[in-house]
Amino acid sequence: MQKMKAMIVGVSGLSLTNDEKDFIAENRPWAFILFARNIGSAGEIKQLTASLRSACGRDDAFVFIDQEGGRVQRLRAPLAPDYPTAATLGELYKKDKAKGVRASFIMSRLHAFDLQRLGINADCLPVLDVPIAGADNIIGNRAYGNDCETVIALGRAATEGLKAGGVLPVMKHIPGHGRALCDTHKSLARVDAPLETLRLTDFAPFEALSDLPVAMTAHVVYESVDPEKPATLSKKIVGSIIRNEIDFDGLLMTDDLSMKALSGDLGDLAKEAFAAGCDLVLHCNGEKEEMEKIAAATPWLEGKSAARAQAATNWVSQPDNADEKALREEFHSLLMFK
Repeated sequence: MQKMKAMIVGVSGLSLTNDEKDFIAENRPWAFILFARNIGSAGEIKQLTASLRSACGRDDAFVFIDQEGGRVQRLRAPLAPDYPTAATLGELYKKDKAKGVRASFIMSRLHAFDLQRLGINADCLPVLDVPIAGADNIIGNRAYGNDCETVIALGRAATEGLKAGGVLPVMKHIPGHGRALCDTHKSLARVDAPLETLRLTDFAPFEALSDLPVAMTAHVVYESVDPEKPATLSKKIVGSIIRNEIDFDGLLMTDDLSMKALSGDLGDLAKEAFAAGCDLVLHCNGEKEEMEKIAAATPWLEGKSAARAQAATNWVSQPDNADEKALREEFHSLLMFK
């Protein structure tokens, strides 16, 4: 089996630079992630995703994106329509549970159509966070609702829609970002809720969907478990909560290590994340010097982490033979969506 480093990285623009090709060939990241700076025409995106796979020498390498709907949607018209927020699906679920579940499934299946034709085969979805009143709006309407039942039902349906379209899902942000009072892109969030409260709310959706293949950590300190370190860097959170209580034994990736919630040398942060029990580190901004620090601190993917990565790869099946036009029409009828 080809050696791969336990990391997911971004790149700087619409096409690979020679330096990026050399970096990828040397370090062979397990996967890649695209952001708005990487989104050009359909042809440019297809060329970029093909170039990423060529550079790492693996035709089946994953290319991730954040394509949720609402404000977090990297592909926009004409590449993809503007999809509604998760909260919109949650409102439909309140009125009619069956229609809400169906709409969540279809929206993810449509995401898969949009992504697959561009060479993108992994989506950082579903968001399983349960927001509380007064929390920062970084989650907000990205959540399906503020109750576990809604989040679990629609999160499961979204996952099934991606799977039907041959796209790998990533549940986020384990073990729960809904109580964060600040935006972790800008600063570290601390949650002081009692552990029993967290178990009944924040942790519950992840436990219900613990069979999923991949999860992304939260850069959040849960003071009742580990008052010192955020989940991404905490052995207590990863070991006691994520692996044991939530019972998630899938592939655990960090949220972006370059986010301002984390401070310190990026190489040291990567080492801490691996020491805590994360399987993969994620670095998104495409800045070469930062990527080199991350790569130098990142081991080759092996052992249980490699087995989890292979299980995630095996989880993805060939897309079904769904009728895209019929699904888009049904989705419009469910949400009066334009």
